[in-house]
Amino acid sequence: MAKVLGVGGIFFKSSDPKKLLEWYTRWLGFPASDQGSVMFSPQSMPPNAVTVWSAFESGTTYFAPSERAYMFNLVVDDLDEVLKQVAEGGAQVVGKMEEADYGRFGWFMDPDGNKVELWQPAE
Repeated sequence: MAKVLGVGGIFFKSSDPKKLLEWYTRWLGFPASDQGSVMFSPQSMPPNAVTVWSAFESGTTYFAPSERAYMFNLVVDDLDEVLKQVAEGGAQVVGKMEEADYGRFGWFMDPDGNKVELWQPAE
């Protein structure tokens, strides 16, 4: 049987894709390409990082306060510093940081109203 090997991208609509990419590049250091997209190499991920595919129940409040039916999760190298950066960039930090055996988590709302989860994997 043929099988899926991983997540190949995250694709979504924005009212101003260029402006949103510029925000992510400035405040999160996204390596933007000339084509208006970002490519992350698997080699740049920390040793304990993985890509997760997870469907949530339709009534979940986990994505709140966003009204979207999805949420991004981005792997970061320094959760505290990234949360400071996005707040400086005008993002609303939401919720309290959480810690689990597999790492630390924090959340913010981006300029388009998307909830973004940040994950700093455990060492």
